[in-house]
Amino acid sequence: MKAVLMTVAGNPEVLQLQELPKPTPGNTEILVHLVAAGINPVDTKLRKRGTFYPEQMPAILGCDGAGIVEAVGGEVTKFCPGDEVYFCYGGLGAHQGNYAEYTTVDEKFVASKPKSISFAQAAAAPLVLITAWEALYERGKLEPGEKVLVHAGAGGVGHVAIQLAKLKGADVATTISTQEKANFVTKLGADKVIFYKQTDFIQATLDWTNGEGVDLAFDTIGGEIFDQTFSAVRVYGDIVTILEPDANTVWKVARTKNLRICLELMLTPMLLGNIEGLQHHGEILQQCATWIDEGKLKIQVSHTFPLQEAANAHQLLENGGLTGKIVLLISDNQKIA
Repeated sequence: MKAVLMTVAGNPEVLQLQELPKPTPGNTEILVHLVAAGINPVDTKLRKRGTFYPEQMPAILGCDGAGIVEAVGGEVTKFCPGDEVYFCYGGLGAHQGNYAEYTTVDEKFVASKPKSISFAQAAAAPLVLITAWEALYERGKLEPGEKVLVHAGAGGVGHVAIQLAKLKGADVATTISTQEKANFVTKLGADKVIFYKQTDFIQATLDWTNGEGVDLAFDTIGGEIFDQTFSAVRVYGDIVTILEPDANTVWKVARTKNLRICLELMLTPMLLGNIEGLQHHGEILQQCATWIDEGKLKIQVSHTFPLQEAANAHQLLENGGLTGKIVLLISDNQKIA
């Protein structure tokens, strides 16, 4: 099979297309002929600094995949050859990732691909869906009628977080940078759009909530935005971040307001080999597939690249400012567009 290998840590050019043996599924695994693979910021970070398992180089990156089941292990009961699937598994340096024509994955971690969207859209979805779901529903314990602030609402995680919050019955404010992105997030259901380059997002949020602050803030940016956001959250409110808090974080406002602060890393089950957590991820994706097919949830693909141009895709992602996700197209299947 063709696969993009990372042989050393470095700039995007370390990603090189090579030929490798096709993997063989274990007893409870399926062999997936990948049609598309999503690209996430974690991919570029691992490429630059090295994977979580440097002793297992070279590595195939890419956590997100969508494709067609080609073969199944002897104990597989959930899927059959020909089934269309999507999932978030591999790509951290141990089990191979999805920048390849084939991969294997345990059937428990996989969901049926939404029927109403392309493989490219399906491949763009898993990591961001699971991240936003866990952050809002599980870490932040979002309830109907609450007010939520989502940072970078036009981004990969942000654009699905807006929709998941609305599906829960919440009111959503979000930060964006351009009128085009404002139009985009408004179509997704955002109730309040904050142009953070022209407006103090803290004051705008306080004005929107009659001076109280939001019930839940979702930080997808990190750095100083994390601790600045404390001031936009109500007393006894919640803030969830997907980034590691900076060593220089000023905690005084959070402590004074008695905020509940949660960290969200959807990679935890994969890193720790937590089977129950990985199975839960598959269940999340199955529910999201239902909502997608019901027209309640949309996945935005910004750009697509052929597999051999993975380096160019990484460079574009690192340039920033995208709306939605970047996807690698691996197969010429007619449904990828």
